[in-house]
Amino acid sequence: MKVYIKMVGCRLNQSEIDTMARQFEQLGHEIVDNPEVADHFVLNTCAVTNEATKTSRKLIREFNRMNPDGETTVTGCYAQISPQDITVLPGVKRVVNNQDKSQIVSQLTGETVEIYDTEPFERDNIPGTLGRTRAFVKVQDGCDNACTFCVTTVARGNGQSRTIEEVVKEVNYLYSIGYQEAVLTGVHLGSFGHDFGDTDGLVHLVQALLSDTDMPRIRLSSLEPWDLSDGFFDMWENPRLCRHLHLPLQSGCDATLKRMRRNTTQAEFRQLMNSAREKIDNVRITSDVIVGFPGETDEEFAISEAFIREMNFAGLHVFRYSIRQGTPASRMRNQIQTKVKKLRSEKLRDLSNQMEADFAQTIRQTTQPVLWEQITGSTPDGFVNTGYTDNYMRVKAVHPRDLTNHITTTHMGDYVDGAILGIPVIE
Repeated sequence: MKVYIKMVGCRLNQSEIDTMARQFEQLGHEIVDNPEVADHFVLNTCAVTNEATKTSRKLIREFNRMNPDGETTVTGCYAQISPQDITVLPGVKRVVNNQDKSQIVSQLTGETVEIYDTEPFERDNIPGTLGRTRAFVKVQDGCDNACTFCVTTVARGNGQSRTIEEVVKEVNYLYSIGYQEAVLTGVHLGSFGHDFGDTDGLVHLVQALLSDTDMPRIRLSSLEPWDLSDGFFDMWENPRLCRHLHLPLQSGCDATLKRMRRNTTQAEFRQLMNSAREKIDNVRITSDVIVGFPGETDEEFAISEAFIREMNFAGLHVFRYSIRQGTPASRMRNQIQTKVKKLRSEKLRDLSNQMEADFAQTIRQTTQPVLWEQITGSTPDGFVNTGYTDNYMRVKAVHPRDLTNHITTTHMGDYVDGAILGIPVIE
């Protein structure tokens, strides 16, 4: 059977389809890049914005148009909250909710698979089958927060953590087949272990991965700023823990944060940033920001922008507020006009580009470890290798060798068109 897999949305969705792909391949089925030759199409959807749901519907229609005989299975957050909108789309044979998505491979194949039953899979496959050398590891699902703009709690339910033993076993398996980096993902990653009564669960998980696995790099995905306990940043004494923190702010104005029901303030967030920078050398901190939240006046936006500049992030994900039915914010007064949201978004995206370039200057003429992920071209002098530093800056280097899936010390040069020009230092 030939399967075409696609996702829309976050790293958690990426982690889930990566796991599906490994399971299909272990059972002897083929993951294909061309939808025209696929027997089945599996789409893991997102519902965080209206744009994400539109993209999901577009992908379903495109697959059916390219392959009318293929069967489509749809899962993910959009499938969870609006299954009736999906079942009527052409080619859709099944809509699977988030709680049952782990059974999709069994449903399509009629077979069962243990994710760690690695023979003969590990002999015949190397990282890069799915086009990446970093493995996204889902350690937690669901969220117990109540942010007024977010539909994820509705779609994913309450927080549920895997056991530390399960995660360690998976990371060891991924390392055994050649992956060089594990990215820990979850809807509310910082709450890992809370459902087991362990308020320091994420610390204990990271410590276990550092002591009980040989994975060269461990990376944390998005962390809510109020989840981090005293001493959290002490873990970065271990160089295997990647020096990148993504701390979603959403707004730099306390009044807006209160309407969003975010459990932080300017003062608390400032203290957190200072603590991280004191403990972690060359840490790169990025953030999420929503513009045009209901009631966001020009003054509130100006306060937010000023605070973002003060925090000196090294990049932003900027979102225009999108009404999501079923959330408290969708019923709030003073919804912001689209043209205002667009202008604010453009302003912060320009700022984000500048802040990323400024961070690149801080590590210029230094050496940084780079995990090379793919070849993106060639020149008469060699391959154009592309990869990422541990603080998640994109690097390009021309080298006679294909460096994919190797970590090399690399000299950092100029920042050009969104990437640092590097020179690998290879003995």
